[in-house]
Amino acid sequence: MSAKIQRLAEIDRIIHEPGRLMIVALLAAVQEADFQYLRQATGLTQGNLSAHLSKLEEARYVAIEKTFRGKYPLTICRLTDRGREVLDTYRKVIKSAL
Repeated sequence: MSAKIQRLAEIDRIIHEPGRLMIVALLAAVQEADFQYLRQATGLTQGNLSAHLSKLEEARYVAIEKTFRGKYPLTICRLTDRGREVLDTYRKVIKSAL
């Protein structure tokens, strides 16, 4: 097996999952995004998005801030520096395998 293909074994499995990869890619393009925007942009259900965000937050790839806008809860998500590094590495690994 070629060394290029073997590099695929190094892929970060946390962001490799399609739902989490969509979230990380969206957050990489903006300074921050609220939960509703992410839900609409990804097409994920509320529960599924929440579960994926929890995994990303646990890995410290995403920072989540829960506040209120008036009387309504507001969840703001940001990609951390670590998250940006992991996404950059992920892209490099995928490109190197081509």
